[in-house]
Amino acid sequence: MSDQKLNLYEFEEKLYDEGYHMICGVDEAGRGPLAGPVVVASCILPPFLRIEGINDSKQLSAKKRSELFKVIVKNAIDYNIVFVSEKDVDDLNIYQATKKGMLEAIHGLSKKPDYALIDAMPLGELEIPHNSIIHGDARCASVAAASILAKVTRDEFMEKMDVKYPNYGFKKHKGYGTKAHMEALEKYGPCEIHRKTYAPVSKYFSKQLSFHFDETD
Repeated sequence: MSDQKLNLYEFEEKLYDEGYHMICGVDEAGRGPLAGPVVVASCILPPFLRIEGINDSKQLSAKKRSELFKVIVKNAIDYNIVFVSEKDVDDLNIYQATKKGMLEAIHGLSKKPDYALIDAMPLGELEIPHNSIIHGDARCASVAAASILAKVTRDEFMEKMDVKYPNYGFKKHKGYGTKAHMEALEKYGPCEIHRKTYAPVSKYFSKQLSFHFDETD
C-alpha cells in the first residue's frame, strides 16, 4: 500500500492514540444536481482496518465504488444512509438540508460514535467531539468510506428514477446539469424530482410556464 493511501488513516490513528474508539466518518453525495435527493452516509470502521483502494468516491470508477461499497458494508462496525429529499432542499436551502442530513446520519447510527470526522460541513450543533475537514473524502479513510456509501446509493436511486422519468437521462448524468439534461428540461419542463429553487429549474416556475409530469412523452 502506498504512502498516499496510508496517509488516509492519519486522522483516525491520531484519534485512536488519544483514546477515541468509535470514530464516525460522514459525507454526502448530490449537493450539486438539479434533480433528486442529497444522500448522506455515516460510517464507523473498525480500528486500524485497512481497505485497499479506498478513496474519494469521485476519484473511483463506478465498478470500483460498487466493489468497495460491499467491502465497507461487510466490515463496518456500523453505518447509516439518509435521504434528504429535493423538497427539503427547496424548503431549507442546500446548505441547511445537507446539515440536517448529516446530523440525522450520525444520530441514526445504532452504535454511538465518540468522535465524528465530517467532510467540510461545520456541525456546531453536534454534541460529540468532531472535526470538519476540507476535502475530507480524499484525506480521511472513514470519510472516504462514507462518500462511497452515499455515492453508490444515490447513483442507484437515480438509475431507478431514470425508469420512472425516462425523458431526462438520469441514468447517465444522475441529475447534474449536463447539456443533455438542460435540453430535456427545455423540451419537457421539470419533473417531480427536480429542485424548484435551483436556477436552471426555477425559471420554469418564475415564468409560470405550463409543464406536465407525463412520463411517456
